[in-house]
Amino acid sequence: MVFNTALSGIQASSKDLEVIGNNIANSATIGFKGSRAEFADIYTFGAYGAGNTAVGNGVKLSRVHQSFATGTLSPTNNVLDLAVNGSGFFVLSDQGAKVYTRAGQFKLDNENYIVNANNQRLTGLLADRTGTITGASGDLQINTANISPRASSTVTAGVNLYSQSTAPTVDWVGGATPATGTYNNVSSSTVYDSLGNSHVLSMYFIKADSAAAAGDPNAASPAGTQNQWYVAFQIDNQNVPPNVGPQNTDNLFRANFNSDGTFAGVTDTANAALPNNYIPLSVNLNNGSLPLNLNIDLSNSTQFGSPFAVQSTQNDGFTTGSLAGLDIDDSGVILGRYTNGRTMTMGQILLANFADPESLQNLGNTSWAETFGSGQPLISGAGTGGLGLINSGRLEESNVDLTSELVKLISAQRNFQANAQTIRTGDAVTQTIINIR
Repeated sequence: MVFNTALSGIQASSKDLEVIGNNIANSATIGFKGSRAEFADIYTFGAYGAGNTAVGNGVKLSRVHQSFATGTLSPTNNVLDLAVNGSGFFVLSDQGAKVYTRAGQFKLDNENYIVNANNQRLTGLLADRTGTITGASGDLQINTANISPRASSTVTAGVNLYSQSTAPTVDWVGGATPATGTYNNVSSSTVYDSLGNSHVLSMYFIKADSAAAAGDPNAASPAGTQNQWYVAFQIDNQNVPPNVGPQNTDNLFRANFNSDGTFAGVTDTANAALPNNYIPLSVNLNNGSLPLNLNIDLSNSTQFGSPFAVQSTQNDGFTTGSLAGLDIDDSGVILGRYTNGRTMTMGQILLANFADPESLQNLGNTSWAETFGSGQPLISGAGTGGLGLINSGRLEESNVDLTSELVKLISAQRNFQANAQTIRTGDAVTQTIINIR
C-alpha cells in the first residue's frame, strides 16, 4: 500500500505544481484570478469501521479554488479600458451565449460595437437617439452619426446692472454700430438657427430714469423709474423689435427690479406684463432657415451696487456636431462628446454578480460561465445591489502574488520529491523482503 499512498502524493503534488505554474504563467494576464489546489486525505474503512488503528491510504485533489479578490487597478490612456472596482463581472455576448469576465480590455469593432479581443460584445442598457436610456438591454453599440442642429428657442441671461448708473442723454437708435452714449451696457451671446448657423444676439441695457431712454426726447422723465431699465435687442448688428405688438415698435422693453435688487419682471413700454416674464423675439434671417423665435429670460438678473457683470448666459440651441470622444462614469453610463460641446448618453454598462462566484465554470480567455452551483446572475448597474464601480481608463491586473507563488512552488517541489523518496524507500523495503532466505 505504501506505493499507492506515495503515488497519490506524487499525483497530488503534480496537480499542485500545475496550479502554481498556471498562476505564475498568468501573473501578467489582465483580469486573471489566481487558484490554489485543495487536498483531502483518503481512508479505507472495513465492515466494522476503521477504529483507532486505521492508516491513511494517501491524498486526493479535493478541488481547485479560485480567488476572486480584486487585483491592482492600473491606469491606461484608453477610455475603453475598464476595471470593476469591487464585486461584479462584465457581461459579454458570445454568439447568443452569455459569458462573464473581469478583463476590461475593450475596443470598437467595424460596426462600432464594444468588443474584446475575442469579438465578444459588451452588453448593457441601450439608449435611443435622443440620449434616453430605454431600459432594454442588448449589445452596446456606439452611434457615430452627427448630431443634427437645433434652433435656439430660449436664452437665459443673468446680469448685474449697476444701481447707481445714470441714464444716457442720447436717444437709443441702434443700427449696425450703436452710438456711444445711447446705452449703458451690452451683453452678447451666440444663438443658432434651424440650419445650425450661428448668430450674435446682443442685449443693450439702458437706464430708464431719463426721457431720452424711452425714445422721446420731449417727454418728461417718468416717476419711480430708479429700478427700471430698458433693454434693446440686435441679431447680427440689426435691430430686432420684440414680438409683443405695437407698444414695442421702438425696439425697447422694460426690466423691473425690486428695492432689494432682485428681479421683479418684464413689461413692454406701455408697462404691460409679458407672459411668463419671457421676452419673445422673432426674426426672419433670410438665409434659408426657419424664422428664429426666441424667448429671453432675464429672471436671474439683479440690480446691485456693484459694476455691471454677466453672471450667466445659456441657450438651448446648437450647431451640428460630430463625435469627438467617449466618457464612461463610475456607474457605467457611456457619454458621447461632440464637437459642438454637446454630450449624449449612448448606453449604460451592466455588471453581474453571483451567489457563489467560486462555482463558476472557467472557460479560459479570463471568462466564466454560469453553473448550477454559482446560481443565476444578478444583473444591475454599477454601484447598486452590492456591485462595484466601473473605472474607465484602468485595467485590473492579475491578483496573483508572484512572490507567494514562488514560495509555494518550492514547497510543492519538495512535496513531490518527498513522495518520490517514499517510493524509493518502499522499493528498498520490498527488495529486502524478497531477498530474505
